[in-house]
Amino acid sequence: MEKAHIIDALGEGPLLLPVQLNAALSANDRAKYFFTLLQTAQHRADRPDVAFSELRAERQAAGIEEESFDGIVAESRRGEGHLYHIPHVQAVCTALYQDLQRMLEPIRASGSPEWGGFAARLKLLAARPWCKADDLVSGEQIAAMTSGERKRADSLHLLVMDMHKALNALQARISTEAVDGALAYGIRSEDRALIGAFMRGVNQSLPLKFDHPGLGTTATRAEDTLVLQNDIGTTDAHVLVVHVEGLRARLTYTDVHMQRLLFFQSLFGGWRVGWEDTRSRADHSMEDGVYHMCVGTYSARKAKELEDYLAFLGSRLVFLIDWNRARKRLRQLLPRKESLALLKWAADHNHGHMAFLRAGGEQMVAEALAFAARAPLPLGARLDSVLGREQAAEYMKFVLRVCAEGLLANRPEGLIQDEVRAELANYFHSTQQSLVDLAAEQAAFAIEIASGVRDCLLEARGEAAPTRFARNAERAKAWEHQADELVNRARGTASQSGRSDFFRSLIETADDVVDDLEEAAFHLTLLPHDGGDSELYGPLNALARLLVSGSQEYLRSLETVRTLRRGGPREDMQDFLEAIHRIMLVERQSDGAQRSVKLALARGAADYRRLYAFSECARNLEAAADALMHAGLRLRDQVLADAVAE
Repeated sequence: MEKAHIIDALGEGPLLLPVQLNAALSANDRAKYFFTLLQTAQHRADRPDVAFSELRAERQAAGIEEESFDGIVAESRRGEGHLYHIPHVQAVCTALYQDLQRMLEPIRASGSPEWGGFAARLKLLAARPWCKADDLVSGEQIAAMTSGERKRADSLHLLVMDMHKALNALQARISTEAVDGALAYGIRSEDRALIGAFMRGVNQSLPLKFDHPGLGTTATRAEDTLVLQNDIGTTDAHVLVVHVEGLRARLTYTDVHMQRLLFFQSLFGGWRVGWEDTRSRADHSMEDGVYHMCVGTYSARKAKELEDYLAFLGSRLVFLIDWNRARKRLRQLLPRKESLALLKWAADHNHGHMAFLRAGGEQMVAEALAFAARAPLPLGARLDSVLGREQAAEYMKFVLRVCAEGLLANRPEGLIQDEVRAELANYFHSTQQSLVDLAAEQAAFAIEIASGVRDCLLEARGEAAPTRFARNAERAKAWEHQADELVNRARGTASQSGRSDFFRSLIETADDVVDDLEEAAFHLTLLPHDGGDSELYGPLNALARLLVSGSQEYLRSLETVRTLRRGGPREDMQDFLEAIHRIMLVERQSDGAQRSVKLALARGAADYRRLYAFSECARNLEAAADALMHAGLRLRDQVLADAVAE
């Protein structure tokens, strides 16, 4: 009945009749309960010493959820004169009037000539108040509502009885039947295959809505056209109407959310659906005062193709339920583009989003994130800022899939949440390993550049030396550029928490090693090659050899980190610490080697160009050694802190 307004606005009034009829019959049950409640409360007030039923079973049988009504009989008492104090009597009268209006609706919609008389009787009976203020009602008012004696004045009870007879006759006339779960009436025999195809799709994906209301289908015929209607969810303007005539199916879809309408259209990429321009209509009774409507037509070439299309159409509707809520929840984890793409993927793979919402939604992922990070997260940190966009989107595909499969298999929600946590921990581990790979590749570039400087100094004599130095500087510059790309990749890959964030920062720190070594290679190209500086190459080469050794130890320490784990072999930790110790030793020895270069320069450098080139190269190499030690000590502190934390 919540959909009645929009269905009527679409000109599909006949679809409402069976729904209104069912609602009217339910209203009849409630009205009879209210009559019994008022009469029992009156008798209880007249005879307070006699035990009376609280009518709980009758209330539940009538489908009334208001438990406070169960206390009305016990709390009723006589007032002054002919008045009775009956708690909630005003609420009872209001609900009774509303139910009488519901009973009138299908009688009016069917065009029954009885409707005018019933409406006039209700108007006349409602002209006088049914109760008084402050939960007071007179005996005369109770009789006017509950009396069943036709010899006396007309009453609400008599009106309900007469309308009930009319409703029963109407029900027999429209001959409502169920076709695979669809409420159908006035259909032809050939319609059943088409209705069955549509319902096959609806029922196929129906479990994915879990206990959420919606997806009720009504089918009827308007002359030569079969009309199908599905109420989808609970939003008033959210309905689908399909007209099937011959081999053509024309759907009309309405929604208060334009984004969801566009999402719905995107689900038909593999079908030849011709979409008309989307129209928006103002209606202040709807959410935001407007709803949107799209029309799509599909023309089949044969009956089987039409049935396949109707089945596919029916199977997509479950993915519209609570879609906007899911979109908002996912936006707390992913950017807009990735959130919409994820919802599309979930529908295309028949996982949907309802299981994700039911299992805990974004809060479940946030808790998994805090667990996997093992460190405080920045306030408002989003999943993509931790894993990166691509990995965050892939992880959320896993989450939606495991939630759907788990809940459909009746696995405990706690188990599903543990699976979500474990998978995210794997992503953190994978991200960390990727960053360790980048750090190791960066160290390899440092080794190559340092080795190039060392080899040039070993072969610094002869006419080919200038060419060799220039070629080496070009290679060093290219490697330095590639190392810079590694830093950018690390910034794009790393999370904003825990060990992954540490390795991103470590790579940024170690970038100074590569930069200083590249500078050293460049300064060698400034040397004059006139044979007058042969005694200076030895001390500088010794310093370069130290940098080769230190870079190799740094790479060895990174490779050892891959296998370090709690409870692992002690030899692994020992190898790691020894590598760090050798890096520290290289830094101390580089200080002495740099002094040797300075001493040689003071003794043998005859011109400023030679003095500048040698001193700058030595300074670059010593700075690289300092940066190596700084990176090595940071790595050691992190590894030891992890060992203590575990």
